[in-house]
Amino acid sequence: MGNAYDVRCNAADLYFLPVETRVPLKFGTETLTAVTCARVCLRVQDRAGRSASGWGETPLSVQWVWPSSLTYEERHQAMRTFCTHLAAAWSSFPVAGHPMEVGVAFLETTLPELLREFNRPRSGREMPWLAALVCCSAFDIALHDAYGMLHGVPVYEIYSREWMNADLSAFLTPARDTAVSFADRYPVEFMCLPGPDRIPAWHLVGGMDLLEPSECDGSEPDDGYPVCLREWIRRDGLFCLKIKLRGNDGAWDYNRLVAVGRIAVEENVLWLTADFNCTVTDPAYVNEILDRLLREEPRVYGMILYVEQPFPYELERYAIDVRSVSARKPLFMDESAHDWRLIRRGRELGWTGVALKTCKTQTGAVLSLCWAKAHGMTLMVQDLTNPMLAQIPHVLLAAHAGTIMGVETNGMQFYPEASQPESLIHPGIYTRRQGHIDLSTLRGPGFGYQADTIQRRMPAPE
Repeated sequence: MGNAYDVRCNAADLYFLPVETRVPLKFGTETLTAVTCARVCLRVQDRAGRSASGWGETPLSVQWVWPSSLTYEERHQAMRTFCTHLAAAWSSFPVAGHPMEVGVAFLETTLPELLREFNRPRSGREMPWLAALVCCSAFDIALHDAYGMLHGVPVYEIYSREWMNADLSAFLTPARDTAVSFADRYPVEFMCLPGPDRIPAWHLVGGMDLLEPSECDGSEPDDGYPVCLREWIRRDGLFCLKIKLRGNDGAWDYNRLVAVGRIAVEENVLWLTADFNCTVTDPAYVNEILDRLLREEPRVYGMILYVEQPFPYELERYAIDVRSVSARKPLFMDESAHDWRLIRRGRELGWTGVALKTCKTQTGAVLSLCWAKAHGMTLMVQDLTNPMLAQIPHVLLAAHAGTIMGVETNGMQFYPEASQPESLIHPGIYTRRQGHIDLSTLRGPGFGYQADTIQRRMPAPE
């Protein structure tokens, strides 16, 4: 099976771009103050010998993908090293086809083998699958971009019968309790085409973020950007706030929701969401907070659009029945939603929505999108604090997925200067105005980066 559009990878360049935050970002029990972004240039060739290059990028967000007692630097260096292994593997990957076929083949055969081999001498400090996925995502994103560049079409036009060799039944299996079929169905059926040029932007309220000017003590950065929540709301016209919680301190979590919620009411914010950071093990913890909000702060309760991933992301190990939570508010999988099979298991346990992320690969995000939508699950696209090129596939996924409400985008909060070269070409996706981002400059083939016009000084490839 195959067609004239099929491609094969034949080269990959890997770059590491260091970025420092202007203010710390708390992830569960750890705090992020810097991140390394892995940027990839992947070259593909079609059956006629024509070739093109594509770009992909993702932050190697160590604290999010690899919670551990190991030091940050041990984990950080392991992820960087694994990226170099991936560069060699992608450069010589022999499978030819559509990016969905090539991507699935790599994710289901080569990536697990690479991870097993990488972890073999590291007993007791093995890198988890989520970290491997994030490392792999930059290459997979670049594959989809390169295919679009070679054929002169935008990425979100390549997921149709015209380009693909197989329908979705070759990749997905429906839940047994439904009449869903993926035969003769293609990803475009589940996407919003054309995507909108403007979408609502969610602002992240981190656990260490200041809420009011009165909380400032003089140690805040003096760089022209807001330093507290109320200033951000007013400057960017925000109307969607995502609140990071602890998940192991009910009193703190409740008080934080109330404090942010009251500011939101005063500033005419419309929507809130609560992110418990995978630290809850008993649904009663979330239910008690939501029920108390309903009794004591009904306005704030009503503003909560959904609840995000309270429970540990190892879904097979922590198979928690979450129906009591989803009966109160829509409940979205995030860290647990590595692929469509885990989403299928999550649906069985009572999860009602899925937070997609391009950092788990473009291939995986597209398949998860299709499976979830076919089974009536709601979608959101969540950020990994994406700067630079990483922001572009991220916001395009949100624009084409048909999310419950816009996209989370917080790179402009934590490292706005990192994206200056890219923002000169695409100002609307690195700045929030009237609570929205503007994607209208993302035009042309691939992801519409217009990479040749972005004047960024690059380090030597690894």
